[in-house]
Amino acid sequence: MKFAVDKHEKYILVKLNESKLNSLVTPQLKSELILINTEGQRNIILDLSQVKFADSSGLSSLLVGHRLCKNASGVFILCGLNDAVARLITISQLDNVLTVVPTAEEGVDLIFMEEIEKELKKESR
Repeated sequence: MKFAVDKHEKYILVKLNESKLNSLVTPQLKSELILINTEGQRNIILDLSQVKFADSSGLSSLLVGHRLCKNASGVFILCGLNDAVARLITISQLDNVLTVVPTAEEGVDLIFMEEIEKELKKESR
């Protein structure tokens, strides 16, 4: 699996450099997401702008990322979806579960907004 990892203080940006998100790629993607999570990162942005095709195993890996981040009180954000992948997510009704934004920059903004909200909630207790 070809991917790039860009680590930041509040989040990690993972850019998947594969054209297909299928059963050949997903085991490695799942293990990478688990590794990132066990390192203490709770906010992950997954850039799928290179992905042209996804199948059910690909969707499964996205749900793993979502569950890991949610359980760590973080967010899992998808960005850069092409029409075919976005349609698959919509048909599967995962657009109600997964957070999807057009660009990585918008994902970063969303993470910072979430972090600010968490801080404000802590202070108001």
